[in-house]
Amino acid sequence: MKIAIMGTGGVGGYYGGMLARSGHDVTFIARGAHLKAICEKGLQIKSVYGDFLVSPARATDNPKEIEPVDLVLFTIKTYHTEEAARLIMPIVEPDTSVLSFQNGVDSLKRTGAILGDEHLLGGATWVSAAIESPGVIRQYSKFRRIKLGEPDGRMSQRLQAVGKLFEDTGATVETVDNISEVIWAKFVFIASVSTLGALTRVTFGEYKDVPESREILREAMREVAAVADAKGVMLDPDIVDKTLAFFDESAPGIKPSMQRDVEAGGISELESIIGVVVRLGKELGVPTPVMKIAYAALKPGLLNAQQLAT
Repeated sequence: MKIAIMGTGGVGGYYGGMLARSGHDVTFIARGAHLKAICEKGLQIKSVYGDFLVSPARATDNPKEIEPVDLVLFTIKTYHTEEAARLIMPIVEPDTSVLSFQNGVDSLKRTGAILGDEHLLGGATWVSAAIESPGVIRQYSKFRRIKLGEPDGRMSQRLQAVGKLFEDTGATVETVDNISEVIWAKFVFIASVSTLGALTRVTFGEYKDVPESREILREAMREVAAVADAKGVMLDPDIVDKTLAFFDESAPGIKPSMQRDVEAGGISELESIIGVVVRLGKELGVPTPVMKIAYAALKPGLLNAQQLAT
């Protein structure tokens, strides 16, 4: 299958590398020093499941150089969603599927507004991976779990085909008829740990047994779940306990990607991970005091990073 990875960061680089190792025709869309290293040395994957090198690796910063593909893995940061969707338009043909593994709960709507909803597959993945250095992806977590679904709930042939594609890489894959609920269930986790991580600047293991921090983490989870409930999203009644249990089982050295960006002083996904909870809470009449304070505390850093980037 011909595949393009739109956003060769931790998630896109890791799964793109796995797909290339499985024999698929993969093109990595990257930029800067990362792109240069991939072109010259290949893409190095360092993983808890074993290291490997994709070499030679096809990579570019210009999607117009790529022929139309069967699948686009859309793993760009949420603050580049519209720009990235416009960039890949030349490689999206009528039968091309676009699978999003982005954080947040509004990515499909934003991408579909540009590319057309008919191309979209919803996805959620649980994996910890990041760019360690140019051309090198480090995958940290024992979990590499994926859930995929059609936005309208159909169990289509293309959904089954894409699911099999990822199963063959060794990831744990499930195709579902309720991808919106799955994305929100994951969001309960990613929004809350991103909040605590960005505020504390330490790993899971360094705050999970601190009673005060743990209670704030639980309250953040409750707030996200309450917003989902107010939107009519059907989450499990014990979603907070399940999410906290998943957090406890995670490797102690993990840091979410938003936290890594905040610590580096760069632009982060604050608006799509924390800000959206605050805005929806206000719109729906749901109190979100933990997320509101976190948003207020972190937004000055985001504004500063944006100013430095311009």
